[in-house]
Amino acid sequence: MEGRPVTVLLGCIADDTTGATDLANNLVRGGLRTVQAIGVPDAPLADEADAVVVALKSRTIPAADAVAQSLAALRWLQAQGVEQVYFKVCSTFDSTPAGNIGPVADALLDALGSDFTIACPAFPVNQRTVFKGHLFVGDVLLSDSGMRHHPLTPMTDANLVRVLQAQTRRRVGLVAYDVVARGPEAISARFGALRSEGVQMAIVDAISDDDLMRLGPALAAMPLIVAGSGVAIGLPQNWRSRGQLDDAAVADRLPPAQGLRAVVSGSCSVATNGQVARFVETGRPTYAIDPLAIAAGRDVAADALRSLGPHLAGGPVLAYATAEPARVAAVQQRLGVEHAGALVEQTMSRIATGLVQAGVRQLVVAGGETSGAVVQALGVRQMTIGPQIDPGVPWTAARSPAAGGDVVHLALKSGNFGRPGFFTDAFALLR
Repeated sequence: MEGRPVTVLLGCIADDTTGATDLANNLVRGGLRTVQAIGVPDAPLADEADAVVVALKSRTIPAADAVAQSLAALRWLQAQGVEQVYFKVCSTFDSTPAGNIGPVADALLDALGSDFTIACPAFPVNQRTVFKGHLFVGDVLLSDSGMRHHPLTPMTDANLVRVLQAQTRRRVGLVAYDVVARGPEAISARFGALRSEGVQMAIVDAISDDDLMRLGPALAAMPLIVAGSGVAIGLPQNWRSRGQLDDAAVADRLPPAQGLRAVVSGSCSVATNGQVARFVETGRPTYAIDPLAIAAGRDVAADALRSLGPHLAGGPVLAYATAEPARVAAVQQRLGVEHAGALVEQTMSRIATGLVQAGVRQLVVAGGETSGAVVQALGVRQMTIGPQIDPGVPWTAARSPAAGGDVVHLALKSGNFGRPGFFTDAFALLR
């Protein structure tokens, strides 16, 4: 396939940074050379790529701002000539009745002149499945999972048709499992039937990767896809069957890793709480961030760097604001949800910057909001996607002004993802 014309096959808009790398990871594993941009670029795409993911920080901001940022990303992607657009949302459908999934999807459909899309957050390999329109996390409904305690977007309803309908002016329907099990033709026929009934968004059931592979061909001509990262595994077959994907290309190659190692964690999810506990059990150096101390005026970032600095040579080290739900709720009650979150993000980004300035070149960041703040603080504008650490989490490489222009390897982990030993296991992949 030498001489294949350069075409950006898929343009993606992600509502947070870890979600963007999660999606990019699946695209790379499917053979698409993928570039991730942090924020909407101000120049044309410089590198050859089959897919481009624009990482926004729009999941929990006001809906009008999320719409404006997403439309700006869409305009840039259209200028790069993308064939299809993918709005990446969280696999736990993080949102509130005010948005932001529905309002952004509405705006993208309008801008693309399209009247139908799907919404499917299923990612079975990470235990996110949809059955009869209800989202499960492992063996429990979303509303019974740890997401019911999320500090910004508590998910108390597992019925995604109902959740999305509260956010959109369009009618929402369902493509149920029995249809998905019959394959692409049945799925496409169901799309047509729903459209004839006036439905413009459809939740799609999926309980296995096979379901996502069956869904993929039915999406080949859909201008907009709204989904978690799982749906992406079924898309490469569409371009490969048309001879648009180079099977010989190595999609996940990164430069060799070097430098010191560290972890910063701002997520308070159940999975990340377990990862922090496992790291603490190893006896490696840690520093716990206290939001109340930050609010009281203490320079917690400087304290953390002084505490961890002498141990960097024997790293990895860990700075964390991770806490159990009751502790998080108590802090939010005293400081307010938004203020508490902003204090932690600012502190974690200062710590990450200080660590990189001290020689850290392999950095794990846990939490979507924290990851967004850290990459901005590091001045990262573009990332190359590398090999997968755990499902949904790849290593990436980016140049950072904080590192004097050196390459920093970054693993940006959604709070809900990863094995208990992720904070130490991740570094073994780079050795």
